[in-house]
Amino acid sequence: MREFSEQELVRRQKAEDLRNLGIDPFGHSFNVTSDSQKITEKFASYTKEELEDEKNEVVIAGRIMNKRRSGKAGFMDIQDKFGNIQIYISINDVGESEYELYKSCDIGDIIGINGWVCKTNTGALTIHATKYTHLVKALRPLPEKFHGLTDIEERYRRRYVDLIMNDKAKEIAFIRPKIIRCIQNFMDNRGFVEVETPILTTLLTGAAARPFATHHNTLDLDMYLRIALELPLKRLLVGGMEKVYEIGRTFRNEGMDPKHNPEFTMMEAYLAYSDLEGMMELTEAMFQTVANEVFHKMTFHWSDHDINLAGPWKRVSMTDAIKEKTGIDFTEERSIDELLKLCEEHHIPVEEHQKSLGHIINLFFEKYVEETLIDPTFLYGHPIEISPLTKKNPKDERFVDRFELFIGGKEFANAYTELNDPIDQLERFESQLKERDLGNDEANDIDMDFIEALEYGMPPAGGIGYGIDRLVMLFTESDSIRDVILFPTMKPKD
Repeated sequence: MREFSEQELVRRQKAEDLRNLGIDPFGHSFNVTSDSQKITEKFASYTKEELEDEKNEVVIAGRIMNKRRSGKAGFMDIQDKFGNIQIYISINDVGESEYELYKSCDIGDIIGINGWVCKTNTGALTIHATKYTHLVKALRPLPEKFHGLTDIEERYRRRYVDLIMNDKAKEIAFIRPKIIRCIQNFMDNRGFVEVETPILTTLLTGAAARPFATHHNTLDLDMYLRIALELPLKRLLVGGMEKVYEIGRTFRNEGMDPKHNPEFTMMEAYLAYSDLEGMMELTEAMFQTVANEVFHKMTFHWSDHDINLAGPWKRVSMTDAIKEKTGIDFTEERSIDELLKLCEEHHIPVEEHQKSLGHIINLFFEKYVEETLIDPTFLYGHPIEISPLTKKNPKDERFVDRFELFIGGKEFANAYTELNDPIDQLERFESQLKERDLGNDEANDIDMDFIEALEYGMPPAGGIGYGIDRLVMLFTESDSIRDVILFPTMKPKD
């Protein structure tokens, strides 16, 4: 049986008292005509005397955040979606019965106020109440106002309380959809079409990641939650749609840290007749458009660095970046034994499936380069072994036409000149299965339907995937992915 605190018991009794007065403690609809933002924008410049002369009437609603009463009059602040606004209430204006409701209300209750806009002697914009309406009784008290939710885990677990008490959390909650809408408008204005593709799939394709598994009862079919959006979107290029993108949830059954959540939002875009250069131009323009149109600035403080998004952005090859840090030129021909010896000398462990030039290059990159790429940087020239869906570089087939965007030492995007050769693609898939046999549990499956689609002919294309959550982290200058996802994955509370 649940146990209640003394405050909770008092609040439950007050709910019963309201019922005895014929008032529903949990309220009904209320016709709101204004809000704290509209009132502030419209009346902040008015003088006290002008407001008293005009008596502009408003009807607002919100949650009581504090309350100061003295005798037959009092003040309180109520919070709506835009912020707080002060209310002045007097028994002479609302009458004895409504004033009694005000006297018995608690912090956290939701109320409606009819009144007119005024200013106090100190110049504080205020609503002079003419009618007080009880709407919802809060049966639990809010956290102490000066500290809010101090337990970070509780902030994420009880996001609804975090949004009430934490202005930054509410700001991010409202700015994230603005960022996404700006991206959608940017893509739409360039002629892209937003589409939807399946979340449930029978194959692991499009990324190197561990999946979440499920089962379809009617079909008696094992399925996965998608780990990427890629292959269905490229099928649409085969079908002639030419410019497509999708913003959607993807799922990876992997570790959690301040930059990773098991379910996250990606955007993938594919542009027929384009290539890696086209994806670089698209990416730089998109980031700068969001920065300019949503935030009206180009520099953001993120991950302990001031990040300037004004172009042109840096471009560096993976092998050149490693050579700069270590002196090792991985474009030179070396035997596998020589490569493994280099790993040993640099204290880099190598798993069985990583004993190849491509994986070893990537291991050196992750150790020596990745965290040093602070300014926006297009890192290109990835080895073929770690890029199973990318067209080979015609000058050196050990490498592919791919780039990753790094900002603040973190990956933000992954782009390809897309592989549209069905024979080469099937060979890459088969190589992935060999890696799985050697212990790589993130290797791709063979998608024969996709091979068949390529056999009908897919136009040359550029493709790219963005981590939307990490993008929002940068623009809102947030340190944790949990700050930008309203309901991050959490371990259940004991």
